[in-house]
Amino acid sequence: MNIVYKSEPERGRKWAALVKEQVPHASFRLWPDIGDPTTVDYLVAWQPPADIMQQFPNLKVLFSVGAGADQFDYARLPADLPVVRMVEPGLINGMVEYVTFAVLGLHRDMPRYFQQQRAQQWQPHLMRSATKCRVGVMGLGSLGEAVLKPLQAFGFDCGGWSRTPRDIEGVQCWAGPDQLAAFLARSDILICLLPLTDSTRGLLNADCFNQLPRGAALVQVGRGAQLNHDDLLSALDSQQLSAAVVDVTDPEPLPAGHPFWNHPAIWLTPHIASHSMADTAIEALLANIRRFEAGEAMVGVIDRQRGY
Repeated sequence: MNIVYKSEPERGRKWAALVKEQVPHASFRLWPDIGDPTTVDYLVAWQPPADIMQQFPNLKVLFSVGAGADQFDYARLPADLPVVRMVEPGLINGMVEYVTFAVLGLHRDMPRYFQQQRAQQWQPHLMRSATKCRVGVMGLGSLGEAVLKPLQAFGFDCGGWSRTPRDIEGVQCWAGPDQLAAFLARSDILICLLPLTDSTRGLLNADCFNQLPRGAALVQVGRGAQLNHDDLLSALDSQQLSAAVVDVTDPEPLPAGHPFWNHPAIWLTPHIASHSMADTAIEALLANIRRFEAGEAMVGVIDRQRGY
């Protein structure tokens, strides 16, 4: 088992120590120390080298270090090379924490109270019950289902939208382009957890925002290229949207002087909503490698036709 890791060095060192502990016979090298490239079986990366198959001619599987795999240039990859995204409890738990925090903060008017604090203004506002707040989750995969559970427990009126029909207990679900408008019209807080595909690129735009109830809020934890920055700013300035929590942008990081940095109605975080945890990520990676070597189906394999 010969694995090369190409991503954040600090995380890589933790992964290397865990692999050595759990699979002593395995080789786990940190980029750029790749050893003999012809012996590399598995590459774990966020951004692989452009000449991936020339560099690793016998590569068996390309693993993403994160939950997404849209960053890969599939035109450069052989059609029969499995590409696998990370599916592990640490990623899911982190996203649940972040989205729950964001929804509760928006529901309790925290962006407005933080603006008032900076203005030294002491002004309470009416509080509404969570049962009167309609939350809508776009993307009902493993992350979408997971974030809905605590929101249901708080009493929020939960809905969801996905590309294909889903059935989730206690959640009203919509599916496909024809049902998107109805879903948006009832979403007071819209959460985007969609993968990046041709159909979701730029989806969070003026047309989308104008279909939300006036004064709705956005939580963007999907992919950066889904959000039209100018349209979000216009929606906030016109008060069509009241606030936005933005964790992913395009580009990343945002350049100095970008309006998001100082906009009073935007909470901006540097793509930290969810990260894989070393111990559970290594368990997931090694389990998938064992499945592959046993001829079994791996968890998280990308369907290139669907894009996720």
